[in-house]
Amino acid sequence: MTATLVRRCVAEFIGTAFLLSAVVGSGIAAARLSPGQLGLELLENSLITGAALVALIVALQPVSAAFNPVVTLVERALGALTNGEAVALIAAQVTGAAIGSVVANLMFHLPAVTIATHHRTGGGLWLGEVVATLGLLLVIFGTVRSGRASLVAFAVGAYISAAYWFTSSTSFANPAVTIARTLSNTFAGIAPASVAMFVLMQLLGGVLGYVLIRVLYPNANQLAADMADSDGRDVPAPVRAKEYV
Repeated sequence: MTATLVRRCVAEFIGTAFLLSAVVGSGIAAARLSPGQLGLELLENSLITGAALVALIVALQPVSAAFNPVVTLVERALGALTNGEAVALIAAQVTGAAIGSVVANLMFHLPAVTIATHHRTGGGLWLGEVVATLGLLLVIFGTVRSGRASLVAFAVGAYISAAYWFTSSTSFANPAVTIARTLSNTFAGIAPASVAMFVLMQLLGGVLGYVLIRVLYPNANQLAADMADSDGRDVPAPVRAKEYV
């Protein structure tokens, strides 16, 4: 593993850990500060999550700031990452997410791990995850391809805050987040039995997002180069070697 990849894995680990601390921690705080007021609790949870995403992406984008295995897989499909890089980054994201949930529990004087019992299931919620993930990919890759990579943090933060409300599932849109939220039996939790379908629908949303991105931005080489440039990485050799048309 190269020094550059190590730095990127550390950034993904730290960023995803802080993201989950924000998601789970704000969910716990909202339930305590606004007990029984589900709408207000969701508003608090969504605003804090969106704000944390903006801050984390701004801070870590020069190194690596996907925080999401689906985003990483689409980057791999576009040629912006190698197989080994994608595996390492996803491992860092999933591990960081789990640590973030544990830290959130501990900050609020809960056991380090409390397995969630909140079942989230049904066709509407599954469709919500497809829509949430598809939209997230369009926001990320469309913003980068338009030459406005500096605005990705704000676009993603705004989208996730909104998607908490316009999707039935409250927009998990991230396998690492979904898995980690099983570790906290609180407002933000999801029962382990509900995880498989959520992750499957997120991956489906990722496939649809990839197809739509290729339709809208057919030059995959240029898009891969843009994604690499957006976080300060060198463009992979297979991409550099090709003419952009």
